[in-house]
Amino acid sequence: MGTELDLGQILKDLENTSTLDELGSVAIRLRDCLKVEHLTYHWVDAAGDQYGYTTYSDAWDERYREKNYHRIDPVILGCFQRFHPVDWKSLDWSGRVSKAFLQDALEHGVGNQGYSIPIRGPNGQFALFTVNHSCDDGTWQDFISTFGRELILVAHYINRKALEFEKDRQPEATRGLSPREIDAMTLLAQGFSRAQVAHSLSISEHTLRVYIESARSKLGAQNTTHAIATALSRGLIVV
Repeated sequence: MGTELDLGQILKDLENTSTLDELGSVAIRLRDCLKVEHLTYHWVDAAGDQYGYTTYSDAWDERYREKNYHRIDPVILGCFQRFHPVDWKSLDWSGRVSKAFLQDALEHGVGNQGYSIPIRGPNGQFALFTVNHSCDDGTWQDFISTFGRELILVAHYINRKALEFEKDRQPEATRGLSPREIDAMTLLAQGFSRAQVAHSLSISEHTLRVYIESARSKLGAQNTTHAIATALSRGLIVV
């Protein structure tokens, strides 16, 4: 599995995409860089329509939709109740329906390990970013320990781009943060210093301070910590 990830290049490639197909191409490069079997961005809207990108087989993609598996998938059901990334092994697979679903998934080439990141966007939007692989538990835990933080940031970027591509699927926007403000607040919420955030975004600390103050003003926050907490509670950023 992956030993090194050029996060800056991946984020730059994502920033330069303008269609779902281009996003899919970056996803394939990310999957190959991480040396995992599958990578998926999955969005189910209020009407039950599904949207996104997956490296799973066409046969599994078609079967998943045909069977309306999103209604019983333990990953979706489990992640919908959570805000933090979820290791599939922590979910409840004990029920008869869940066991049958899991067996069907394995027979269609889905790996035995998965790590899904719930994403909550504007006005209740919900999506999942998932990496999936076949390996033992120890190897998988090492992988998550190494790449967990980077995967959260990538998930956020992919969701933001998907919202840009599919504006008809995006709820009417409220006065929110700009993309750069979201990027800055997300990194700060993950514990990066201002210098590290500025370096990651390839901007000066002065420019970063402008983004932070703008976000703080929009959120009606008293300070940066308050702004981060408010942005998290409103689902504007995901950590």
